[in-house]
Amino acid sequence: MPELPEVETVRRGMEPVMTGQTIQSAAVNRPDLRWPFPPRMAERLTGARVLGLRRRSKYILADLSTGESLLIHLGMSGRILISGAQVGAFHHDHPAPAKHDHVVLDMAGGARITFNDARRFGAMELLETALGDAHPLLASIGPEPFGNGFNETYLTARLKGRATPIKSALLDQQVVAGLGNIYVCEVLYRAGLHPARPAGKLSAKTVAGLVPLIRDVLAEAIEAGGSSLRDYRQADGELGYFQHNFRTYGREGEPCVTPGCSAKIARIVQSGRSSFFCPTCQR
Repeated sequence: MPELPEVETVRRGMEPVMTGQTIQSAAVNRPDLRWPFPPRMAERLTGARVLGLRRRSKYILADLSTGESLLIHLGMSGRILISGAQVGAFHHDHPAPAKHDHVVLDMAGGARITFNDARRFGAMELLETALGDAHPLLASIGPEPFGNGFNETYLTARLKGRATPIKSALLDQQVVAGLGNIYVCEVLYRAGLHPARPAGKLSAKTVAGLVPLIRDVLAEAIEAGGSSLRDYRQADGELGYFQHNFRTYGREGEPCVTPGCSAKIARIVQSGRSSFFCPTCQR
């Protein structure tokens, strides 16, 4: 599933062709994805001007002139495809309609935004912009990793006394927004922490050190355009490249990259998810 860097990369790709533009027409080609589309969704989108695009955790939100916001979740295989406009160094003509093109937005400026989702685990919703983070889908999400609310004092307080493994704690969206399996594995490697270490037994100094590491890993991944595993592509169709910088994720049995370490990357399963780590460098 796309994590914060992939979602942020897609948002940045959409922004120049959507912000300030009017949705000239909207086509909704099926009744639902992960859950049903809102009633009259195409009608409510058509004619609306996009005031801005923002991200909350793994959601993209397009704020509209109608007082509503279009919420987008990519799910497991959802892709945003942009055609008919210059996106970075690329210009793509409108392709022929594809089987899994479920929502198509034609902008007044000539761009087309297509939501394609082969496995249909993605979602779209229309919500009142004024509700902000009070909407049920957003209300329980923790602070953004790059926001002022995510700091050493906050994280120390949230992890204090928790018996859950540190890997699971950082995956908890109520603790911090947007982190997923890939980037938590990479953060814990840089921190030298075994993924099964109880979160509540970490020292305040160790927990404080996680905050800049989380930001560094996410910033590097965004700069690289995210990580392309299976279905993920950037909005211009290009792959992300951070997977070439993985130090642990998906590297089971390969040598640890720490100079002088002779161990090989190991894998354990925690709550149904694979955790990759170096048994020597991470304690």
